[in-house]
Amino acid sequence: MIKRMHVAVNCSDLEASLQFYRSFYGTEPTKVKDNYAKFELEDPALHFSLNVRPFEKKGVLNHLGFQVNNTEEVLAMGERLKEAGLLTIDEMGTTCCYAVQDKVWVYDPDGNAWEIFFTKEDSEFESAGDPRDMSLCCAPTPTPVTIEFGSLKK
Repeated sequence: MIKRMHVAVNCSDLEASLQFYRSFYGTEPTKVKDNYAKFELEDPALHFSLNVRPFEKKGVLNHLGFQVNNTEEVLAMGERLKEAGLLTIDEMGTTCCYAVQDKVWVYDPDGNAWEIFFTKEDSEFESAGDPRDMSLCCAPTPTPVTIEFGSLKK
């Protein structure tokens, strides 16, 4: 029997990643070392770890996400993330990955995209835009943000 899913991602700045994931998950990590941190979540059942390692940006990972039960849960999670100071991108009624979905997106400090989504119905089309433009499906392009003295500036 599977206890929980495990996802490990590389990060360049453990403190920045910890700040993001504390807000994203709404909880403290269960273990923190100089080059490693672990969150063991019960709901969803996830063992998530951060590893400080060199890595190439734009690797094979497309995005990560959590599917929820309805649009209200998407909106509630989006509000919680905004209240925690995370910059979200809302996509309600979007068609992507052959499904019509309501979702919100956030990006961690290393650019990993996370979506919180509800699938409303299947679609015959991969995305709502030009079928040749694969950038329209899945993770949207984040807005560049510069952080200065704790405030967000575009």
